[in-house]
Amino acid sequence: DVQLVESGGGAAQAGGSLRVSCTTFGLTYSNRCMGWFRQAPGKEREGVATMHIEGGSPVFADSVKGRFTISQDNAKKTLYMQMSSLEPEDTAMYYCAAGWFGRASCNLVRTDFEYWGQGTQVTVSS
Repeated sequence: DVQLVESGGGAAQAGGSLRVSCTTFGLTYSNRCMGWFRQAPGKEREGVATMHIEGGSPVFADSVKGRFTISQDNAKKTLYMQMSSLEPEDTAMYYCAAGWFGRASCNLVRTDFEYWGQGTQVTVSS
C-alpha cells in the first residue's frame, strides 16, 4: 500500500516560518509529481506547490510565490515545504499528494494527484 505521512506544521505568528514534511512509503519513485495542497474551513482544496521527482522547476500558487519553497530528499523519499513570511490566510490543513505525470510538467490540479496524506494543520495568528 502507498502511504504519504505528513509531519511538521503547527502554529506560528504572522511573519514567522514553519516547515512541513511528507515521507512516502510504497510509492514508485519515478515519473511522479509530488506536492502540497491546502484546505481552509469552508473552502475548496487548492494547490500550493508541486515539483517533479526527477527535477525541473517547481510550480507555485501565486499566493505563496516568493514565500514558500519546496524541496525533496529522494534518498529519504521525503518532500519538504518551507513556509516563510506566513500570513493568517495561510491557515489551513495541508495535504501531501503524489500523482503519475510521466515526463509531463507538474501542475496544481487536485484531480491529477491520486495519492494523498492525512494532512497536517497549519495555523497562523495575526
